[in-house]
Amino acid sequence: MHINESAENYLETILILSKSHPVVRSVDIAEELGFKKSSVSVAMKNLREKEYITVTSEGFINLTESGRKIADIIYERHELLSSWLVDLGVDKTTAADDACRIEHVISTESFEAIKEYIKKDH
Repeated sequence: MHINESAENYLETILILSKSHPVVRSVDIAEELGFKKSSVSVAMKNLREKEYITVTSEGFINLTESGRKIADIIYERHELLSSWLVDLGVDKTTAADDACRIEHVISTESFEAIKEYIKKDH
């Protein structure tokens, strides 16, 4: 499951938006990320070609099973790392920004070790 950071961010954003929106469209993703709709459209085409998403004729974007797996992994990493950094005394905004960068480069082994450490600590 090796895809680039940009694709992971898009999949995570679709997941997050799907929790608060009845449907997710390119315009919603563009607004959430502060990107141009044309940039998002190109990214959605790439994700669709890789079968991470499906797009209905109305333009509603849905994660496929493989897209959902990746989004869940990235989202879990973000949430855990962000809250852990806040617990360590890092400002919430900085923690979220740092977690966003770390979540894409950390190995599964290191993330699982951190997760186990946090579980024991709490």
